Amino acid sequence: MHIRDLIDEVNRSVEELDLVAARKYIEENLEILNEQKTHLKRNARELLKVLTEMQKSGYKPLSRQELSIIQTINSYASKFDLRGLKILVKDNAQLLLREDVLAYLNADAKIILEGMGAIVNHSGASK
Repeated sequence: MHIRDLIDEVNRSVEELDLVAARKYIEENLEILNEQKTHLKRNARELLKVLTEMQKSGYKPLSRQELSIIQTINSYASKFDLRGLKILVKDNAQLLLREDVLAYLNADAKIILEGMGAIVNHSGASK
């Protein structure tokens, strides 16, 4: 992907509030985008700034496999497939302990996983 196409994709993703896609583009091209940040729109620059700071503080982005697991969790939660969710939670408990995972979960998954005690609720206390 050319730099101009990358910048257009990041700007479009942020405008459409597809922050998962925007984050993916930015994390995969952090150095290039930091060099070309003047071409990004304001909200895209802010997201770039946050992700750059997270990387400097030692944050490790989610791998494709981890994102796939989260997508599967969201799908199972939407279908209310509790058996599938229980298996995924059991096999991927460490993934659910990461604070940044909550941003990738849909509303159904958050509610069901909170009820199961697999994630921490919004007030900071475990159910």
